[in-house]
Amino acid sequence: MNTQTIEPQAPETQERHVLTITVDNEAGILAKIAGLFTARGYNIDSLTVADITDNHEVSRITIVTHGPPSIIDQIRAQLERLVPVHKVVDLTEIGPYVERELALVKVAGTGNTRVEALRMADIFRAKVVDTTTSSFVFELTGSPDKIDSFVALMKELGLVEVGRTGVVGMVRGETAA
Repeated sequence: MNTQTIEPQAPETQERHVLTITVDNEAGILAKIAGLFTARGYNIDSLTVADITDNHEVSRITIVTHGPPSIIDQIRAQLERLVPVHKVVDLTEIGPYVERELALVKVAGTGNTRVEALRMADIFRAKVVDTTTSSFVFELTGSPDKIDSFVALMKELGLVEVGRTGVVGMVRGETAA
């Protein structure tokens, strides 16, 4: 009798991808795109949307998601099929790109804790945008990792609240994505 052992396939590795989607600026497009992710069980880690033209007809959506390469390919293909979508670009795959996020971080404290929060903010190049005698609101821009690190340090110094914009990204060099 011939027995054959079938090796179980290892699951595909999860990869982080930054997608930029150029769309007609019309009601419901964001809901369509979010619905596409939701219906298929894909997660959106970060999502930003902004009008990018003078006549307000085109918007750019930036989505950060995780998944195996086959799922990311599927997401791109499904996004490209949506009618108001002009272009889908995976910044992660086209080469070097820049990504940034903005955060507002509120920290409460007095005395040495307050001084330490200001010192850390200076190291991270965070700007004080509001202050009271017992709190600060810092504005910080940078990579998501930089913001995560700053927030983690502020937890020890009286973190009250965090607001983040989500990632925006752009390909490096002189060409558009």
